[in-house]
Amino acid sequence: MRLLGIDDLPACQRLAEDRDWGREDHKWRFLFSVGDVYGIDDENGELAGTVISTPYGKDVAAISMVLVAKRYERRGLGGRLMRHAMDNTSTASFCLTATDFGRPLYERLGFRTVGLCTAYTGVAEGLSKRGVSVPVEASDMPAVHALDTEVFGADRSEMVKGLPSFCESFRVVRNGHGIAGFGGAWKNEDRTMVGPVTAQDTETALTLVDEVTPPGPVRLDIDHRHPELITWAEAHGLRPAFTTTIMEYGAPINGDPSRLYTPVAQALG
Repeated sequence: MRLLGIDDLPACQRLAEDRDWGREDHKWRFLFSVGDVYGIDDENGELAGTVISTPYGKDVAAISMVLVAKRYERRGLGGRLMRHAMDNTSTASFCLTATDFGRPLYERLGFRTVGLCTAYTGVAEGLSKRGVSVPVEASDMPAVHALDTEVFGADRSEMVKGLPSFCESFRVVRNGHGIAGFGGAWKNEDRTMVGPVTAQDTETALTLVDEVTPPGPVRLDIDHRHPELITWAEAHGLRPAFTTTIMEYGAPINGDPSRLYTPVAQALG
């Protein structure tokens, strides 16, 4: 087991393709910049598995990219990778989003289900572009950071700092008291991911989704606690693609999911 560096990115991408995932170059590079990427090599020096732990201070770490090469599956490598990441991350809680394939492993490790998330995909139709949000400015970022910390339940300063450059579009809605919400969209291979969207109320969230969603193929990862966003997605021509399980480990995360409408990525919580 070793800590990987950006030079290991091509090997990570080969492993992802082995599991029928995309190369996701933009996402991998961002995860390398904010998280700890661990890997295990086989006897031939090829990468046999990966896991990423992205710690947010001492409160929460997001676990992601738990990948094991097909030739080594069902040999306990997934559990070994998870335990290594958790043993080397000093946070009170962990979070992850699990596929049906991975969920039994996480349940054996003590993770508990706290929600469901469905990916809606397609080409969005009838976007209104209400003209309420504005491109983020440097002076907005302290308020964006404060709102993200309050809503997520942990200080994600490094991740938040990188959002304006990571996202193709990153916008805020201002009100008389500061920032009412922020939203972004970023390119992931052949489609645009709409997220994060964090807002003080549903109307602000829907405004941001309207205004950051571009023409062409898109994906929104929608927590089932936001039926109004599911209604928006279906009304704009998007359809459910797959559902994942939101899971936690350790102390309950002291966030407010009612104001977290879509994540940056499932890999980041």
